[in-house]
Amino acid sequence: MIVPGGPWGVWSTGLRLRETSAAVDAALALEAAGYSALWMTGGFDSPFERVRALLSSTTRVTVATGILSIWSMTAAEVATEVDALASRERDRFLLGLGVSHAKFVDRGVPGRYRRPLTRMHEYLDDLDRADPLRASRTVLAALGPRMLELAAERTTGAHPYLTTPEHTSWARELIGTETFLAPTQMVVLEADPATAREAARRYLAMYLGQPNYITSWMRLGFSADDFAAGGSDRLVDALVAWGEEDAVTTRLRRHLDAGADHVCIQMLDREGGWKDQPLPVGDWQRLAEALAG
Repeated sequence: MIVPGGPWGVWSTGLRLRETSAAVDAALALEAAGYSALWMTGGFDSPFERVRALLSSTTRVTVATGILSIWSMTAAEVATEVDALASRERDRFLLGLGVSHAKFVDRGVPGRYRRPLTRMHEYLDDLDRADPLRASRTVLAALGPRMLELAAERTTGAHPYLTTPEHTSWARELIGTETFLAPTQMVVLEADPATAREAARRYLAMYLGQPNYITSWMRLGFSADDFAAGGSDRLVDALVAWGEEDAVTTRLRRHLDAGADHVCIQMLDREGGWKDQPLPVGDWQRLAEALAG
């Protein structure tokens, strides 16, 4: 089973989408800071050029896609790319797969996004045929019970996004103790409530209309009022950990207490947003020191 060797990882769009030199410099600094995994977005084209760059420049961390859309590459193409990795680097690669969202999947091919759970079953079947060892290096983006159960039955584990420690506890109970569980937690290292929530809302905006997230949040007790006008303070505070290092580390450890094996920390930039593809390495380094204390 290929999983990160420690409880704390980094989740970042910048590791995938910024220029290679910036991503490599960040990867080296984050590995030196003590993080055990670098999770980067998989996107809608092949991420493997960047996967190879990060693996070849580091020596210890797991490099993971979080997530690669199953609509972007065939299982055979993925298996070929994984097989092409150097053996010592392949052992540090974790494949995160997900079904993404109809809004994005149908953008180029209208109507393509159909029966996503069934399609994931079929994709895993295809991966099994292409690479019998696939299950030991694959996790699924999973929020609801059926995808979580599929992750537990057929892969190493689950990688939930935009959830809470309460979801982590529920997911752990559902999938049992043997399945790897690695939720992502958005973080803003900012003590001022207004500034922190403003930054959080810039990142949450693109998700507030996505049906799968809304369904997940409603399972956690939120209502339609919480999704309006940029998201209620209650929703924002539940989804984004903000404050000084001590407050944030307490929040992150709640996921471990709830049953997570590993927490992927998505550090939000206080000034920018998605379009800037931030790599706030200094904030991750500050937080790593607090987590180690």
